[in-house]
Amino acid sequence: MSKSPGSGFDAVIVGGGVVGLACAWRLAGRGARVALVERSSPPAGATRVAAGMLAPVGELSFGEPELLKLTLEAAELYPAFVADLETASGRETGYRRLGALHVALDRDEAAQLRRVHELQRSLELEAEWLPPRRCRELEPGLTPSFNGGVNAPGEAAVDPRALSEALLVACEAAGVELHLEVEIERALIEGERIAGVRTADGAELRAGATVLATGAWSGRAEWPPEAARPPVRPVKGEALELRARDGAAPCARIVASERVYLVPRPDGRLIVGATVEEAGFDTAVTAGGVHELLREAYRLLPDVAEMELVEAAAGLRPGTPDNLPRVGPSPVEGLLWATGHFRNGILLAPLAADQIADRLAASLPYPAHTAGNGKFAEEGVR
Repeated sequence: MSKSPGSGFDAVIVGGGVVGLACAWRLAGRGARVALVERSSPPAGATRVAAGMLAPVGELSFGEPELLKLTLEAAELYPAFVADLETASGRETGYRRLGALHVALDRDEAAQLRRVHELQRSLELEAEWLPPRRCRELEPGLTPSFNGGVNAPGEAAVDPRALSEALLVACEAAGVELHLEVEIERALIEGERIAGVRTADGAELRAGATVLATGAWSGRAEWPPEAARPPVRPVKGEALELRARDGAAPCARIVASERVYLVPRPDGRLIVGATVEEAGFDTAVTAGGVHELLREAYRLLPDVAEMELVEAAAGLRPGTPDNLPRVGPSPVEGLLWATGHFRNGILLAPLAADQIADRLAASLPYPAHTAGNGKFAEEGVR
């Protein structure tokens, strides 16, 4: 479903996952004239399958200080981001600061979790090692035998599908021109720069900046010049949605082990995720993947055995060689990247949106909030 385009846009966003939608909404909120093109219907791409953990402390990995800086900054942005979004859309996003408990199920896992906790403490992150008894006080449904855990009370979660729906409504309200279920046919090239895109239904969307936000497909997109394709590959992940028959999820906070994480929803659903597999663009749900997730979830929280299996799904995360996102100018003038967020796309979306909006606004000789009716396009962007 495509609307007739106007004479020109400040920005065209290609990709309707949560990152693309957030970029479009933030730009429109600053007065830019924005079009968004998505080949399916939101929630699109990895957004549809994501669990929605906002967990920079618990997801901390060795040797990734730049990524930690980004995730912590994004987590600080989230409360204001969702408050603004829920006001603008009139929709709930499922955002809750519910905390997370990372559990070591055996001695080997305990040794590794202790190492991670030492790193958390050295960085002065909010995390506390708890013995099994204290863990059970927080989560009585935990397995009877385990070796302790790390409590990260500041972690949060959001419902990515609800977040996507809220962003879509907010984009429409802000005047973003939506082209959904529409493929890109080719880039519009003017000299050495990209000046927009032509869609498969014949619409030419000319813009001062085009933003590539197609997640795992960004590196394989055929419409940009080869030099403008980011180093992004698909990383498959399978996830499950369970539902408590009594309407109450079996845990109050995010509960995770070395091999699985469980994210409760307020309505009694439980998201179980997620496998990690280098499988190209394969999105088949496999018996092995479902078995692995259910087995590890049961080892951690036995009550999941009584829950209804609602859905099994597979998605593709946009991985990069260094696990860092690619947000900013591409090697080709006029094209920006907002992709490569791997396991942190939901968390990093507000930060990516602000970075894209700031970069476009920075090219203007006047306040961003006055930059309507194509003025971004007049200035262009590198």
